[in-house]
This record gives sequence, C-alpha cells and structure tokens, in this order.
Amino acid sequence: MDKLIITAAICGAEVTKEHNPAVPYTVEEIGREALAAYNAGASIIHLHVREDDGTPAQCKQRFAACIAEIKRLCPDVIIQPSTGGAVGMSNAERMQPLELKPEMATLDCGTVNFGGDEIFVNTENTIKEFGTRMIELGVKPEVEVFDKGMIDTAIRLERQGFIKAPMHFNFVMGVTGGIAASVRDFAYMVDSIPAGSTYTATGIGRHEFTMAALAIIAGGHVRVGFEDNVYLSRGVLAKSNGELVEKVVRLAGEFGRQIATPAEARVILGLNDDAGFNRQYL
Repeated sequence: MDKLIITAAICGAEVTKEHNPAVPYTVEEIGREALAAYNAGASIIHLHVREDDGTPAQCKQRFAACIAEIKRLCPDVIIQPSTGGAVGMSNAERMQPLELKPEMATLDCGTVNFGGDEIFVNTENTIKEFGTRMIELGVKPEVEVFDKGMIDTAIRLERQGFIKAPMHFNFVMGVTGGIAASVRDFAYMVDSIPAGSTYTATGIGRHEFTMAALAIIAGGHVRVGFEDNVYLSRGVLAKSNGELVEKVVRLAGEFGRQIATPAEARVILGLNDDAGFNRQYL
C-alpha cells in the first residue's frame, strides 16, 4: 500500500471568517495556513485565492502572489490551483492559474446542483477545453468527481485524448447535489475507476473524517481543510488547517499507514514522469 498523500484545501471560495475566524483571505494568511498544513503532514495544498476582503478571486496575479508566498514558506510542497473558481465565473476566468504552469490543477468533470439556484456548470465542451489546455501546458489534472457518472465522463474523455492517463481522481462526497458520503457509495466510486488510477477522498462537513478513515484503510488518499469543513469535532472549530491535517495523521497512525512527503507524493502521482511536472513556481 502506498504512503498516504494528504491534501489541504485551505480556504475554498465560499467559506468565510463568519464560519471560522481562521479562514484565510490575504496572501499572508494563505501562506500561514499552508505552512500549518504542511508542517502537520500535508504534501499538497489545494488552492483557491481570495481578495483581502474575502471575495473569491481567480486572476493569475493573485494566484502568483499566493503561490510565491507558499513556496517561500514550504519550498517543496505541491500546489494544486483550483480551476473551479466560484459559481458564475467564465471558463476564461477559471483557467487563468493554468498559465502559471503548476504541477497539478483541478479538472471538474460534471455539472452539480449545489442547492437553490446555485449551479456549478461544467459542460462537456468545458471539460474538453480545460483538459486540452492542461495537456498543452504539462499540468496534471486532479479529476474532480461529485458522482459516479462523472467518472464515466472522465474515462470516455481520456479515451478521446482530452485527459492523460493514469488519472488521479478526487471523490467529493456528501455535497448537496452530489453522491452521498456513505460506505456503500465510497466503495462504488473506488470500484468504478480504471486500473492504475489513484484517488483522494473528500468528505464535506461532518463527513470529512469518516471519508478520511475509509480512504486510509482502503489505500486511497485524503483531503481535508477549511474549504470542506471548519470543525475539528462536533461543535469545536478548528484553530487552523494544520489541526485538521494532524487529525488525519493520527488516524493514519492508528491504521498503520505512513504519511507521504511531497517527494514521495510526486512519485505516487507520476509527477516526475515529465520534467515539466517537477518544476518550481516563479
């Protein structure tokens, strides 16, 4: 069984300081939270960026500033910008961080009804456009799937040449409009990905650590962080992203699973298979 790769989704686009005062907005705060997660054991920082007032941002310049700060503090960490942005952003807006040629970036493989009138739109042409651009720039996609049908879409588009194999999936489970965060559905998702693929499990809200435990036991990888959940336990706000990562490390220890360093994560994910993937930012 591979060592465990922990991804920290440190701020997201929607969660605010009203939910948890430790949610980072500024470049300095984002660097602080990335460092806390890295020191606790995270190999990957999943990165959204915000304006200083917390407004979701997606411009290349803001990503460049945040990436530079994270790399100053954690030189070897893997940074994975989000191309999801925030609901309502255009494809051109969402793709801006790809121009920085990160090692990885997210590739959402379907549309999700997030509740009310909030729809996160990813048409087939959007997925093809993003996938093609990632191949052109040498960026490895993390294939974001909110339901089993999105896995099928990714497999079909990989066969058509829009996504490179082997694929790395992120199962986002327990979000409104997506697949439930249950043992049955977790097993279903794991059994649905192609041989040779890797995966990370993301549980939303109260499901965060249940999904983490399942992934640890099953040989997958784990994502935690303020984007997905701001609580360390029921009613107890986490003081930092580092606290959430530390809890995963403790769980992994209970099940005898070692934690991957960034260098080991690069090998597991195949980021060293292409010299363009093993790069420094800026």
